[in-house]
Amino acid sequence: MRELDESRELLYVIRSLEILMTSGIGLEAALHTLAMGGHGIISDDFSSLMKNVQKGRPLENELRRLQKQAKNGGYKRMLNTLLNNVMSDTDIISTLQTQGSREEEIRTEKVKKYIEDLAGLPESLLTFGMLGPIILALVGLFPQLMGDMSAMLGMNMDPVLINMAVGGGLFVTFIGMALVGMKAHFKDPGL
Repeated sequence: MRELDESRELLYVIRSLEILMTSGIGLEAALHTLAMGGHGIISDDFSSLMKNVQKGRPLENELRRLQKQAKNGGYKRMLNTLLNNVMSDTDIISTLQTQGSREEEIRTEKVKKYIEDLAGLPESLLTFGMLGPIILALVGLFPQLMGDMSAMLGMNMDPVLINMAVGGGLFVTFIGMALVGMKAHFKDPGL
């Protein structure tokens, strides 16, 4: 769950850091601003980082602690960029721009894959939701449609049995539609 929360907020955090630092704010002040909230689990991480820094722990050590705790690869890379900037003054803004572009590409690919995976969903729902009940209604009407012909063919169908078959078929149709809906829910990229 943590990895999903990190990936959901990562792009926004990278872009926020980029904007804050481009406007002349230092790294610690930018981290403090992000720790104030609005970025889910990453804001919580930065909040604990800032509390520990205020207690006297080195920022470098706190960034390493967060790196070990992070689950998402992009989040780890961003933390590594921040750590490198603390250890040696690097061009953090261009690195954040590059990472932001990469995260945008990753998101775009996830959305494209999600759309492709759901391409057959309307057809599946149409099949289960529309055709299933129509076919079952025809099965239920079969004895009435056949009339005396069913007796000549030796097919005496009990109405109770037909009602049970139609009811069971409608239940299976309902379950099929629920499973198709769940498929769409579980493939959600969480963006």
